[in-house]
Amino acid sequence: MIILMNLFELTLPLKNPVLIFSLILFIILFAPIILNKFKIPHLIGLIIAGAIIGPYGFNLLLRDSSVILFGTVGLLYIMFLAGLEIDIADFKKNSKKSLVFGLYTFSIPMILGTLSGIYILGFGIPTSVLLASMFASHTLIAYPLISKFGITKNRAVNITVGGTVITDTLALLVLAAIAGMSTGEVTNGFWLSLGISVIVFGLVVIFIFPIIGRWFFKKFDDNISQYIFVLAMVFLGAFLAEAAGIEAIIGAFLAGLALNRLIPHTSPLMNRIEFVGNALFIPFFLIGVGMLIDYSVFFKDLETIKVAAVMVIIATTSKFMAAWLTQKTFRFSVDERRLIFGLSNAQAAATLAAVLVGYNIILNKSEIQEAAFSGNIIEPIRLLNESVLNGTILMILVTCTIASFVAQRGAKNIALLENSETGSEETTSDEKILIPVNNAETVEELIKLGLIVKSPKNKDGLFALNVIANNNTDNSEKQAKKVLEIATKIAASTDNQIHELLRYDLNITNGVSNVVREHKITDLILGLHVKKGISDNFLGNLTEGILTKCNTTTLIYKPSQPLSTIKRHIIVVPERAEKEIGFPYWIIKVWNIARNSGYKLVFYAPKQTLNFIQEINSKHPIESEFNEFSEWDDFLILSRDIKIDDNLILVMSRKERPSYHTYMAKIPTYLNKYFKDNNYILVYPIQTGVMDLPEVNLKNPSLLEPIEKLDEIGKTIAKLFRRK
Repeated sequence: MIILMNLFELTLPLKNPVLIFSLILFIILFAPIILNKFKIPHLIGLIIAGAIIGPYGFNLLLRDSSVILFGTVGLLYIMFLAGLEIDIADFKKNSKKSLVFGLYTFSIPMILGTLSGIYILGFGIPTSVLLASMFASHTLIAYPLISKFGITKNRAVNITVGGTVITDTLALLVLAAIAGMSTGEVTNGFWLSLGISVIVFGLVVIFIFPIIGRWFFKKFDDNISQYIFVLAMVFLGAFLAEAAGIEAIIGAFLAGLALNRLIPHTSPLMNRIEFVGNALFIPFFLIGVGMLIDYSVFFKDLETIKVAAVMVIIATTSKFMAAWLTQKTFRFSVDERRLIFGLSNAQAAATLAAVLVGYNIILNKSEIQEAAFSGNIIEPIRLLNESVLNGTILMILVTCTIASFVAQRGAKNIALLENSETGSEETTSDEKILIPVNNAETVEELIKLGLIVKSPKNKDGLFALNVIANNNTDNSEKQAKKVLEIATKIAASTDNQIHELLRYDLNITNGVSNVVREHKITDLILGLHVKKGISDNFLGNLTEGILTKCNTTTLIYKPSQPLSTIKRHIIVVPERAEKEIGFPYWIIKVWNIARNSGYKLVFYAPKQTLNFIQEINSKHPIESEFNEFSEWDDFLILSRDIKIDDNLILVMSRKERPSYHTYMAKIPTYLNKYFKDNNYILVYPIQTGVMDLPEVNLKNPSLLEPIEKLDEIGKTIAKLFRRK
């Protein structure tokens, strides 16, 4: 080894940037693979690897500015992803529970930590309070692990993320107060200034960031520009938080909340954000944490071991008590308690900030300065001594290890439970969505709509079709293949597979209807040109052609702006829509839109239909609003309630079907005249009496008859929601 190093003129620690980066990448690649064989969470593997290669291990790498920079990005990324992936509707609904948990997980460690500092470790009150604030804060270091199990929308995760912001904010305020009192800077003006700056910071991030984001996403559709913009907003939020006097992680989390609804969970942008963070930045942070660990200090004196043991026991016990009380208060399951404890037990970011601030505060600074003039040397008395500093490093290692194991167990059990609940139904989804794509300008928005309405578990149920009619030239075939390639790339960027279909037929209608039959398509998405409206002639031809031959849930979509910039979805439902056999299938698509976009659904429907939809919402809650509306003759009255950033969804019907209304024939005129600047989707549900009922419905022959009793509809809805 030494000979090889001399041969290549290498010294320790390594200084060659190419070699340093290569080593870190190999660690990120192989550490999880090796430790997974021993069922050790990959997070712990990266921390251990950091300790081995760090200055206190084999000294291969220094924890220099580059490691700190990438680690800081990784830490902010964790908090940003937590805010970005959280379900806003659930977050609002669970806000009181988050507050309760936040107070539990702050007050219990503060009480136990202060008492243990005074009576067990013999510290003064300021030191004990600061030590307790370190126990009260925590870092969502296990969040990426839980995210891989696909349960980030679980209520326990939602509550813990909300509680994290509360306890970290309070802990950091305690840090600011103790530091200020120790240096004599705390005055009434200090608290007033801090309060005003924090309020201004919160208002700017929560209200101004979404406005800037919506404007940017409307103006720029370049993938790289959008990602760089998001990253810039994260760091701007973090900087504003620091400028306001609180920790940067709070700013990153609020930036995630602010951009949450502008970045759909099924979008290519979301996929890129998660990919870069999980592949590079977050592992860098974990390796950097490991590089802080110095095992040798625990063999030098008993005081360090005593302090470290007390810190680990108090921190772990208090966080478990908070999780246990939360479980009992809200009657959560044992695995949900494991999630709460696993997410909240890990100490890292705010804990490091507190211990470093406390270690750097010199209590006898004036005495040191006076002694220096007389030539004497006086040892500095620190607010937190070296034993606490070294004990903190051990506490970080132990709590992160416990948190990772517990969180992994809880997440795995909950994921298995969710899968077993859907296992009683068909394991493979019958959902097959066909998207005819002929125009390169509209293909991206059509594919994105397909991604947002499909079930998250359906990874290979998308079909992109290009029909070449009347034996066109080779140029048409080349253009068709180019458009299909664009569709494939968009789907692939979200880890979804799309099936390319190139078909020659007499006309587009025949081509589409034949593909629907051959591939047993359940859903059809048709696009209108962005700059053109929907003509009476188009709708008439469609009704006579595709809609009469293809009995699928058909969505006709005209985009005016990206779906990610929509604020609300306005759904207008006709009378007796709930009695159609296709009702469950289009309602699940609408629910998918709400859950994947995060925006509110506003329903306009007759009273009976509205009651039925409200009953569905009570069992499968989403953020929604319900308005009674039954006069299609006064359809234009809705134009007063629809804003430019609203997406209008009109549930239509074929002629002579139960939910058909004669005024539906005037819809194209209304849309072109009054809603030409809005996004809109016309939904044609599956209906009886139309050719080629999809095979998915033939499995329940009772649904082939006109439905007068809503219990059959209810069973179908329950089945579809279980599949999700």
